[in-house]
Amino acid sequence: MQAEPWLIAGLGNPGRLYARTRHNIGFRAVENASEKCGVAMDQTRFRARFGRGLCGSRKVIFAQPLDYMNRSGPPLRRLADYFGIKTGQMLVIHDDLDIEKGQIKFKEKGGHGGHNGIKSIMEAFSSGGFPRLRIGIGRPAAPMDVTGWVLGKFTAEEQRFFGPVIESAGLAVLTMIDEGLPVAMNRFNQKQVL
Repeated sequence: MQAEPWLIAGLGNPGRLYARTRHNIGFRAVENASEKCGVAMDQTRFRARFGRGLCGSRKVIFAQPLDYMNRSGPPLRRLADYFGIKTGQMLVIHDDLDIEKGQIKFKEKGGHGGHNGIKSIMEAFSSGGFPRLRIGIGRPAAPMDVTGWVLGKFTAEEQRFFGPVIESAGLAVLTMIDEGLPVAMNRFNQKQVL
């Protein structure tokens, strides 16, 4: 029996203005995973950029919603409906303030934890029953508005720091696709990348 395909969605905001912000680390991680699988994200439909192909022997669709973060849900819902993807077969990759900088963690399902992208997806799918890969961006050292922090651009030092983190996130996605979510959780959830 053919295994069900995965929809791997990285969250971010579209456009050059947001390209190197902390909030867009999901975009960068899904691009890394798609490159590792040799799947070009060269199609645009349903207000999403995506590519589909095989990762090993598994059918996979890598996607980035092209609406702003707080409207990520509808494009992903349209993609999932079009390709017949069940909610539990969608992995969402996103930034997380409450995880230590440089750590990545899978989560099987749950609430939105204040993340507007996840909240939009939960509303669009009427469910929180989808796995996530959360990438820790930490909180600012000095008192600072959370919106300013997540929409702030990486410093040169952070760019160097997060390169290996994004690489590790890409490997974590491939592990999940190839070996399953429990194996990926066991292998990556307690690992500090740097």
